[in-house]
Amino acid sequence: MATDGRPITARTGIVIIHPLDPRGGKVGGIETHVHLILAHHPADTDVLLVGIDEIGDARIGVPQPLRHAGRDITFVPVLRVDPATVNRPARRIGQSLTLRFVLAALRRLPAIRRAVGARPAFCEIGRFEFALLPVLLRRSLLLVVHNEGRREDAMDSLLQRHWWLHRLNERIALLLAARVFAVNEAIARRIAGLSPRFAAKTEVLSVSVDTALFRPSPFPREDDALRICYAGRLDAFKDPALMFGSLARVAERLRAAPVGRFRRLAFRYAGPSDPSEIAGHQEIASVTTSMGVLAAPEVAALMRESHLGLVTSVFEGLPCYLLEMLASGRPVAAVDLPQFAGLVVAGISGRLVVRRPSGMAEAMAEAMLDLAAGIADATLDPSVIAERVAPFSVARQMGRLFDAHRDLARAPAATRSASAA
Repeated sequence: MATDGRPITARTGIVIIHPLDPRGGKVGGIETHVHLILAHHPADTDVLLVGIDEIGDARIGVPQPLRHAGRDITFVPVLRVDPATVNRPARRIGQSLTLRFVLAALRRLPAIRRAVGARPAFCEIGRFEFALLPVLLRRSLLLVVHNEGRREDAMDSLLQRHWWLHRLNERIALLLAARVFAVNEAIARRIAGLSPRFAAKTEVLSVSVDTALFRPSPFPREDDALRICYAGRLDAFKDPALMFGSLARVAERLRAAPVGRFRRLAFRYAGPSDPSEIAGHQEIASVTTSMGVLAAPEVAALMRESHLGLVTSVFEGLPCYLLEMLASGRPVAAVDLPQFAGLVVAGISGRLVVRRPSGMAEAMAEAMLDLAAGIADATLDPSVIAERVAPFSVARQMGRLFDAHRDLARAPAATRSASAA
């Protein structure tokens, strides 16, 4: 797409609509997915990102060239956002970045439409709330559903209070989408159960992992510390209280009885949250290093320098952190969720722990210590661990996504409308 807003009509275009500044610090599964598209889109495809400006140097509503991860894209920021708030959950509707972004995009629709032009192009979104924007741009819609959850699950308080609105937006997005990709089987089954019409256009395509960046390496052996890391937001549904409680018990157990060469815990956290503000963190404050938001190469380095990871979430889609840890050859102790079954395998790549009403922190700690023993006695092999995620690599998996992109961009308008109806 032309960086001055004039359309280029010879190539296929992807219009990604998401409140993201590729240069900024917004993190999450959807953000990782978008970054992978920006970095790996086919050479015959142009990408226009309708996003936000965190840096403060962009012209709002004006298409501008941006080189990201060695690739050229067109960036149309529609809203300037304080980087200190970009990862913070909203407590009131008026604070919602999602709402502010939609309203800003509506104000900039003519400029976005001019930038897209008459070329073959379509829109991809990862949030239900954005579904009307492709319609107003007169483009077909590919919806990627990244997450699931029930109203009674631990989650952002704003979402819980307005659950009916979330479900309404979901129905609208599913009605309007020409195709739907769900990141796991459970999400796909739930969507299919809503309507045969939705089932006909829904398929499973999980998130991908960049195995050229996240690759196996030998376990670190510098000292007597068991190095555990976590990367991502510490939202309520991640159950940080369980995470911290489990780590506290690991630290206590190692002090009492070393496991192989491991005599102490070193926990490193990378992400936008402040662990010290979350209940239970005081138990592990002395062994925690908070590193802030890291770029993907820095996260890869953090994982190489760690021994294992943990996932304590109440629900998930398919967390990028899990795939990246396994691709790095690091085992993971995780709360048992159905989509983890083929990835986290006892004796090979980690341990799954069934959630229970009591004793959960102790059970998670036992799983992590069992993995530490497997590292200490060399029964866990980083290369074998990494094999579990080979089917999720960018090289194997994103071709399906890009094929869908081409099909949607080049389908006649009548076909696209019929698919969405």
